[in-house]
Amino acid sequence: MDTTATAAPVTTSVRLGANQYGKAEVRLVRVTRDTVTTQLRGAALAESYTEGDNAKVVATDTQKNTEDFLLRLGRHFATAFDWYDGSTLSAEQHAWERIAVDGREHDHSFVRSGRGTRTAVVQVDGDDVHVLAGVTDLTVLKSTGSEFHGFPRDGYTTLAETDDRILATSVTARWRYTPEAVAAGIDYDALYAGVLDRMLATFADLHSLALQQTLFAMGRSAIEAFPEIAEVRFSMPNKHHFLVDLAPFGLENPGEVFFAADRPYGLISGTVARDGVAEAPAAWASVPAFV
Repeated sequence: MDTTATAAPVTTSVRLGANQYGKAEVRLVRVTRDTVTTQLRGAALAESYTEGDNAKVVATDTQKNTEDFLLRLGRHFATAFDWYDGSTLSAEQHAWERIAVDGREHDHSFVRSGRGTRTAVVQVDGDDVHVLAGVTDLTVLKSTGSEFHGFPRDGYTTLAETDDRILATSVTARWRYTPEAVAAGIDYDALYAGVLDRMLATFADLHSLALQQTLFAMGRSAIEAFPEIAEVRFSMPNKHHFLVDLAPFGLENPGEVFFAADRPYGLISGTVARDGVAEAPAAWASVPAFV
């Protein structure tokens, strides 16, 4: 007779962690193309994950069909469905211009243009509202006025020092507006254009000793020019350009022909914040981190 005791089954306790759901990349066309993403969150949604109970799940098609852009969307979901604790709403704006045919602008044909892709994120967290503006794929280059030297070297260092190089990067930046500015109401279009102008002017005018220095100067210039901005976060890959050795072909290369290397590359990121303004971690929830 087997007298071995049967072990009691092991019960593992689990709980639902942070969650959200929504509709991604809803595309609206108004000559410009806006790509909208909505994400809703709230404790009342737990049963949709644990039990499959969709009584509190607003269909994402409903989100898609009620867009009126970010702040209005945030207020809509907060008031129409009171079980949500907050929402994250984001958009991208792609610029277009009319195609010229025989010197005249075509009436219904367009080509992509613009300086990077404009982005926006609105975070509704209870009674708090945070607005992030930004830009991605803002590719810039200066053919001189940049140096990089004085860095430590070891047996594995191959990068040559230089006092004159091409500096190129693709800027991704997000800046947070102060709660006071958001509450008072601001001209987001004018501010976006102004911030972009300040950043580009700083990139162009600064004699750069490192891309890190350029990043900080760009953020500082935007904050100094616009009191509505609390902080700016950047991600800036260093798009290296190396002088091509034409000596094997019997030719000189007086700083004219370069090889644009796509990898590996330096990736510089950082935050520039206004002194005296409180941090706002909730503003950056669900937003891809740079640092």
